[in-house]
Amino acid sequence: MKAHRLVQCALVCGGLLGAGVWPSSVLKAGAEGEQSVSRHQGPAGLIKTVREATERFRDVKQAEAEGYSLMFGCVSGPDYGAMGLHYVNLPLVLDGVLDPSKPEIIIYEALPSGRLRMTGADFLVFAADWHASNTATPELGGQLMHLFESPNRFGLPNFYTLHVWAWKDNPTGTFSNWHSNVSCDSFAPAP
Repeated sequence: MKAHRLVQCALVCGGLLGAGVWPSSVLKAGAEGEQSVSRHQGPAGLIKTVREATERFRDVKQAEAEGYSLMFGCVSGPDYGAMGLHYVNLPLVLDGVLDPSKPEIIIYEALPSGRLRMTGADFLVFAADWHASNTATPELGGQLMHLFESPNRFGLPNFYTLHVWAWKDNPTGTFSNWHSNVSCDSFAPAP
């Protein structure tokens, strides 16, 4: 069952797999990460951890050097603003582990100048992987993660996600899926 999800994600994620070699660490999740992650002292502790862990990714080239790649173009909503550009680290997505110091996704906003500005991080775990050893909804820093059911716009199986807008204040909330002050208007996809 998990292998099927890996293949499905690999097909959706396309070119990130390069030669198609799966590191053994991707195929198994560590037991310590399969439990609810709430070791941080509330929202302020989670935000602080995310900022410290992602500071170096303010330069998108550093994120790319550490295995993050743009997926899904620029994600915008019909009424809610946008999420922006998701730079995804596929091995972190597939490991089934939630670690606030290792976000699966770094989020950027395209600026009119053509530069990218980091706005936050996104944590993601496939629901089937999580519930293989957990009954409760996953959480980080006391924040329950949001369930995206399949079918969804990303073509992924059911997954939990939590956006942490650690680098750009969100008027609708630090942990909301959509950021009302992020726009995809300046995004110019590569040819």
